[in-house]
Amino acid sequence: MGRGRQKAKHTKVARELKYFSPNTDLTQLERELAAKEDDPYVDKWADLVDDEDDDLDETPRTA
Repeated sequence: MGRGRQKAKHTKVARELKYFSPNTDLTQLERELAAKEDDPYVDKWADLVDDEDDDLDETPRTA
């Protein structure tokens, strides 16, 4: 098999992918788009961290 046959096969696959359009469930898409999004600035993992570890970030005092 030469390069021509391989290229033709790739071209066929690319064409099938380009023009293939699966059935779209528009009601599911509408539900996903209408879903309430979480605030990206809220730390959802803050409850899992122990607050006592915060004082490790402070610089130690020198006498």
